[in-house]
Amino acid sequence: MRTLASAIFHVIFIVSMVVGCKTDKTADTTENSEGAQWWKEEIIYQLYPRSFQDSDGDGVGDLKGIISRLDYLQGLGITAVWLNPIYSSPNDDNGYDVSDYQNIMKDFGTMDDFDQLLKGLHNRNIKLIMDLVVNHSSDEHEWFKQSRTSRENPYRNYYHWWNAERGKPPYRYSLFDVNHDAWMYDSLTNAYYLHYFSRKQPDLNWENPKLREEVYDIMKFWAEKGIDGFRLDAFQFAAKDTSYPAFPEGYEKNFTKYYAMQGNLHGYLKEMNEKVFSKYKVLSVAEGAGNSFEDAHQLVDADRKELHMAYAFEGVDIAKPEGYSLLVFKEVFSRWDSAFAEKGWLSIFLGNHDQARMVSRFGNDDPAYRSASTSMLNTFIMTMRGTPYIYNGDELGMTNAGFTSIHEFRDVQTLNEYKRLQLTKGDLAAYLKKIQASSRDNGRTPFQWDNSKNAGFTTGTPWIKVNANHVDINVALQEKDPNSCLNYFKKLVQLRKDHIASLVYGKYTLLDKNNPDIYAYTRESDGEKLLIVLNFSKETKLLNPGFGLQKAQILLSNLSTNPVITNETIHLAPYQAVIYKL
Repeated sequence: MRTLASAIFHVIFIVSMVVGCKTDKTADTTENSEGAQWWKEEIIYQLYPRSFQDSDGDGVGDLKGIISRLDYLQGLGITAVWLNPIYSSPNDDNGYDVSDYQNIMKDFGTMDDFDQLLKGLHNRNIKLIMDLVVNHSSDEHEWFKQSRTSRENPYRNYYHWWNAERGKPPYRYSLFDVNHDAWMYDSLTNAYYLHYFSRKQPDLNWENPKLREEVYDIMKFWAEKGIDGFRLDAFQFAAKDTSYPAFPEGYEKNFTKYYAMQGNLHGYLKEMNEKVFSKYKVLSVAEGAGNSFEDAHQLVDADRKELHMAYAFEGVDIAKPEGYSLLVFKEVFSRWDSAFAEKGWLSIFLGNHDQARMVSRFGNDDPAYRSASTSMLNTFIMTMRGTPYIYNGDELGMTNAGFTSIHEFRDVQTLNEYKRLQLTKGDLAAYLKKIQASSRDNGRTPFQWDNSKNAGFTTGTPWIKVNANHVDINVALQEKDPNSCLNYFKKLVQLRKDHIASLVYGKYTLLDKNNPDIYAYTRESDGEKLLIVLNFSKETKLLNPGFGLQKAQILLSNLSTNPVITNETIHLAPYQAVIYKL
């Protein structure tokens, strides 16, 4: 879960996993000293269950639908699936409002279906990472129902309450509330409850040890079932200063400075590690790591015994509807790599369920360039140091939705902001144009399996409109085309597995850093050196890597025509990506 106000929300996303410039030509970072770990080598595929495959015609993806597509997942070569929330939920925020953490949402199926899914994944050597939402619950969870009945109820302190006789509570910004007010008045006990997200997502009180024990028991329940990891949603916000001090006016422009890494968050994570993570072979993933590299290292360095790896949002926030600078892109990703070169660990990603589509943001979704730019971007993800995350559909080059009316959107954040603008007489036309490019719903349209009416997703009416371009962008077509971005993705996955030492752990060296169109770098370890060259432009561009390429061997190229090399200069076609062995 994450706001689209990305200029504000430069947070870190954790998985319990400055550029030292030599010259203008190169900048390198050393090999990580913390050693090999299984979770560093995973290739993680994020699967949005509501939109992946519907098995019963109700228009909503479900667990049986995923089971029916397990062979597709196996064919990709990925090693783990991160599954967005499937717990019981009234669906105010597509499952990120949980009403029962030990049950399955009826839309998705039953616990028996889950057991079959887990078994099917494990039979194919694919791990399962569950998305655990414990910064907040649903207001329909039994804990909250009890909490709001009286001030003396044993569950009262499972949440944050402010008694109204104290006056109005200090302002807190809410990401999803129509009024952006995080305090909601409840007349039943004449008090306000805190919700950083929607009104139906009251924040849990992690300062209460009974609440923490409840969460650890929930985690043990799923770990005992045999899952392989947890992604902790919005967890950097979990610890609060319960004196609720007033924040400076306008603080919401940089609210993570005031919301993230508060109180005893590190203590809670150490406790969680001791009681859960240390007792099971699980990867731990938590959204949010504060405001600095120091914050991130304190969460993920091995000797801290908290979490495993950092997943930084600064890079994914670079892309804007008006475009972005590749020079900034290179600087950001190189800086993060450098900061974690010797200690700690990173994740690499350019898309997820809280973003518009990768190729529409970072590449070029014009039909002439969509496939090449998709493959180029996936080459970047799969050849950087760290653990790669691929969002479902990005292996196909799925694009933004193309919605033209507010009535086609489903996201609570998008719709509530539209309501706020209606109430305040804001510019609705400008907002609609903005969300066409940036709404989270762009990444949530149904997965495109074939060119049939609903893209093979459902026989019913889909919960959100299918992208009209599914007739041209779908699995069935791409599986038949040896040059498709889908088949290229499969080759990329295999290449990463074949070169683990270099591509997962090896030294990263940025080349020609001031080139505004080409991102080039080497990865090397154990005597092997690979050169990766990526053209981010729709025009042919030149690269001089600074060394001869006479003996360079092409391991993989995303285009059928190899680049021309003249006088140590590489001529790259639009959106061409090439991996050389030097």
